[in-house]
Amino acid sequence: MSAAETTITPAVHRQPGVDLFNETWSLLDNPDRLAAEADLMIHAAHASPCHWRQIGEPLNFARSDWQLSHVYAVLNRPEAALYHGLHCLDICQAEGIGDFDLAFAFESLARASAIDGQPSEARRYFDLAQEAGERIAEEDDRQYFFAEPITNTIDES
Repeated sequence: MSAAETTITPAVHRQPGVDLFNETWSLLDNPDRLAAEADLMIHAAHASPCHWRQIGEPLNFARSDWQLSHVYAVLNRPEAALYHGLHCLDICQAEGIGDFDLAFAFESLARASAIDGQPSEARRYFDLAQEAGERIAEEDDRQYFFAEPITNTIDES
């Protein structure tokens, strides 16, 4: 059966995409996560964009890659964190996605560069994230962005 012949409706893809994204957040927020939960977090973070790719838009794709980068940064897996962070930034730039999402794209690369032992790249992306964060239009979104604890991952030297 080809993709054009599939019987899976957009609604069938949307809910798992949302639920898996939110499940990933729940696992990210657990500082006492077990190894099995870390594995589940990776799988949920990858399954969500699988659904969004069927029905979503570039904004959904960028956010999915941002979340994947964040997951891999938290798990100290720099290669995957950088890959997904760069993919997120590429989507934002190619699709003209700015504001909140662009700031977080740079934030993901700052985190990924920091855990990859690249302090100058981490600082560069951190500065770009801060500049983009200042341009976030919605006050609540701007406050949320600046409340994120990224500065502890950036080497100040």
